[in-house]
Amino acid sequence: MPPVDPVALTADLVRCPSVTPADEGALDILHALLSDAGFDCAWADRGGIRNLFARFGPKGHARTFGFNGHTDVVPIGNPDDWTAPPFGAEERDGIMYGRGTTDMKSGVAAFAAAAVDFVTQTPPDGAVILAITGDEEGDATDGTTALLAHMETEAEAMSVCLVGEPTCPETMGEMIKIGRRGSLTAWFTVTGVQGHSAYPHRAKNPLPPLMRLMDQLASHELDQGTDHFDASTLAVVTVDTGNPATNVIPAQARATVNIRFNDTHSGDSLTAWLKAQADAVAVAYGVEIDVTVKVSGESFLTPPGALSDLVARAVEAETGVTPVLSTSGGTSDARFVKDHCPVVEFGLVGQSMHKVDEHVDVAHIRQLKSIYGRILRDYFA
Repeated sequence: MPPVDPVALTADLVRCPSVTPADEGALDILHALLSDAGFDCAWADRGGIRNLFARFGPKGHARTFGFNGHTDVVPIGNPDDWTAPPFGAEERDGIMYGRGTTDMKSGVAAFAAAAVDFVTQTPPDGAVILAITGDEEGDATDGTTALLAHMETEAEAMSVCLVGEPTCPETMGEMIKIGRRGSLTAWFTVTGVQGHSAYPHRAKNPLPPLMRLMDQLASHELDQGTDHFDASTLAVVTVDTGNPATNVIPAQARATVNIRFNDTHSGDSLTAWLKAQADAVAVAYGVEIDVTVKVSGESFLTPPGALSDLVARAVEAETGVTPVLSTSGGTSDARFVKDHCPVVEFGLVGQSMHKVDEHVDVAHIRQLKSIYGRILRDYFA
């Protein structure tokens, strides 16, 4: 089987307008490629989402290297703002344009191409697994979690896993993610008593207690950071009353905060703190405050060691750059994989992801394939 061109494969995937939850043939392309290379492929679809599981080598081998990634993309926004077709994979001066070129069809193409070349040219003493989802950019309820559930049912397992998300802020090779902060969103609804603004004593205005609560939360120092994490952050992201009248005190007011937290905290501990703060303000002002919390993911860390060293050596060998180990950024599907096996993340420069005219340097796609190929060779050496 001839070597797989990761640039051509990226272009084929980008031309599939796979905005979550649509797939539009992206995973079929990968299924055909991997099946032809001898991978055992299975669909792990759930909730209307397509997910592809592929394994080369024996099931349950003690040395099984896994890759995880996604082929779904975010919406394009206003198509008139693009200078290139959003799903055209157009190349200009060594740059490919299109939604998903960076996040993360190029990463999937690079590890699929590296895996196919590796197993067909030098079949390993072990197994290689690719777990690719169509539900990472959405709620992620039926994506990688469905793949992991399929693996548990079928007695499939990865010994270690590399998630191919973009990880480098500016320069190819500069950063490996060994963990991620947790993410929590909390919605507050303050209920008072509606009334005429000329007679505030006859009403119970929900806005002063809401403003007091938001100020207390936003001005509170959650922590000062830990050995591998920056300080946790809390942002007030919206305050709403829905009140168009200037002579009416509203009955309700709402606000939302988002917390990105390190390993000092858990979703449960922060939820308890938020509710305690809200309860204290509610008592002080004589109002009701309802708090609803959603934890999108807990913080986690894969301690520096064999896996991060393996990836770092390959990155430095192929790029000449010594990567730093980081836990910065938002959430990724590594938050699910970490419950299955040790996981790290490494991928492209991510500056244009989710933007108009998203693009990738095609030389970086080839370089990324080389890095992933070296990681596989070194892991099974």
